[in-house]
Amino acid sequence: MSRQIGMHIDGEEVAAVGGRWFDTVDPFTGQAWAEVARGDARDVDRAVVTAHAAYADGPWPDLTATARGRILHRVGDLVLDHLDALVAAESRDNGKSYTELRAALRTMAGWYQYYGGLADKIQGDVIPIDRADALNYTLHEPYGVVAAILPWNSPLRLASWKLAPALAAGNTVVVKPSEHTSTSILMMMDLFAEAGVPDGVVNVVTGFGPDVVPPLVEHPLVRKVSFTGGAVAGAVVAELAARAGKPVTLELGGKSPHLVFADADRRRAAAGVAAGVFSSGGQTCLAGSRLIVERSVHDELVEQVVAIAEKVRFGDPSDPATDVGPVATEKQFDHILGFIDRACASGSTLVTGGRAVEAAGCRRFVAPTVFTDVDPASELFQEEVFGPVLAVTPFDTEAEAVALANGVAYGLAAGVWTSDLSRAHRVSRRVQAGTVWVNGYRYTAPQSPFGGYKASGLGRESGVAAIGEYLQTKSVWIDLSD
Repeated sequence: MSRQIGMHIDGEEVAAVGGRWFDTVDPFTGQAWAEVARGDARDVDRAVVTAHAAYADGPWPDLTATARGRILHRVGDLVLDHLDALVAAESRDNGKSYTELRAALRTMAGWYQYYGGLADKIQGDVIPIDRADALNYTLHEPYGVVAAILPWNSPLRLASWKLAPALAAGNTVVVKPSEHTSTSILMMMDLFAEAGVPDGVVNVVTGFGPDVVPPLVEHPLVRKVSFTGGAVAGAVVAELAARAGKPVTLELGGKSPHLVFADADRRRAAAGVAAGVFSSGGQTCLAGSRLIVERSVHDELVEQVVAIAEKVRFGDPSDPATDVGPVATEKQFDHILGFIDRACASGSTLVTGGRAVEAAGCRRFVAPTVFTDVDPASELFQEEVFGPVLAVTPFDTEAEAVALANGVAYGLAAGVWTSDLSRAHRVSRRVQAGTVWVNGYRYTAPQSPFGGYKASGLGRESGVAAIGEYLQTKSVWIDLSD
């Protein structure tokens, strides 16, 4: 019988009120390895009420900002101490290779440490109003209970992007992980407790989205919502929150472009393009899935990217030789292959990949795929695949390159490849994206804000900007007259 893993409420592992469980499946073996508690509105209410009590009456609000910061620093230290166990749990849930996941989760400690240091740097202002008989100043205060809704592709790392600033600001949190990847965030709860986070400050309700997300977002004691995931689900969450007047942070999908100019270092650009879309099997919001390349170097660059794509090694995620693990879910596997089939039928030219791959007894891999002759109006150019599929389109002028880059609904990230410093700055300003990398790709840091333009989201995660997402401003007036 598989192991049963309960949700986490008020410092304890608990079963769902309804007594239901669901399987969590290893994408590599295809076998269920544990049962996770399947929550519903009753569990949401229990968790939110607990979080509200911890915010209003528990020890959390009595701690100084400096004390909260020290706790977050300890969380970061414990992440490093337990890194291998966290990597194993998350890889078993979403199929990412240990090598790639270990590097990503190691950086996660930095978010807790950065916001641990920022916790006691939150300051208000004295406002120089135009009257002598009054004093006006501002306070930045927490909202209270924050709902943090996570995706399946990078649950622990993206949880740190929400939990660290929310806790540093003094909020309490109810986390809803994806039903596909619940176990690693539940494991983190032991580390929060060991670091000194009081019971009830961080709670986790597991279960399926339709059962848990609406009652969580709509709960009257939830004051702020932070969501990372697809654009369709994000729109639903935003609508539910808007009805109750709740602020939301949304980090949604992307269709990020690489703009490669003829004067770029083409070997470096090819490596960056390949890593940007084929790493993690393309299952990342900031995947650089469009290659917009100057016509004179189009064929050479495509040839170099294809050469890299065809060397990718598939296999057991725990094997250090594995570059890319299996697609996380059967639904996503079918979605990627469907996208490829439609692209072939629409007239795009398949250069490499475009097929499922079986390796080490697992059939759920998708070969890195490159299409050329991609029409900018096509689905492949316009819509997020969330898989290892690259759409290539040539350009002749800088203005055309920028127009192609901006000609989609999304605006999460972009890469600019050029040796011309003026062009690098000029194009970076003109591209409509929340993050632009020049002669590199996929860098993130706790100190640097991350988020999207247009349909890629609202608000920012990471950096000083992120802690502002979890604070509300109060204006205080003091009458100084006789």
